[in-house]
Amino acid sequence: MGYLNLDKKKTTTTAKELNVLLADYHLYYQKLRNFHWNVVGYNFFDLHIKFEEMYEDAKLKVDEIAERILTLRFQPTSNFTDYLKMSNIKESSEDTKDVEMVKILLDDHGKLLNQMRKVVEKADEAGDEGTIDMIGGFIGHIEKISWMLDAWMMKAGDNHPEA
Repeated sequence: MGYLNLDKKKTTTTAKELNVLLADYHLYYQKLRNFHWNVVGYNFFDLHIKFEEMYEDAKLKVDEIAERILTLRFQPTSNFTDYLKMSNIKESSEDTKDVEMVKILLDDHGKLLNQMRKVVEKADEAGDEGTIDMIGGFIGHIEKISWMLDAWMMKAGDNHPEA
């Protein structure tokens, strides 16, 4: 890893936390596919389109995370048996209702953000700015999507609290 100017021993914990994030993103991606396929009712059009947008983004993030693990010269976890054991995110039923889907995703976003912050902490300890930069972008994106989903959950006429 001389070309990266990183200490392999120090990046080991970063790679471990990235593998947990990889597992999280795989389950999150599949949950989004589940919700996209199974949403029904009045909110169908809004959520069907949004969930597709979100799973397409998650699919790209899965690849970026795996490639970052490889860049650090570690092996990305690549099977669902391990993902299910490692992930902070749990599967959801295909008969989940539309509003409950959004609540579940907001909860999952909190779990993703917590794991991303663990990755950043370990990457910082290793002096790994590349990982910090990548995950920083992920954090901003999940925060923005969370705000949008939260706004969707608000009742018409509600306002955000004053600053």
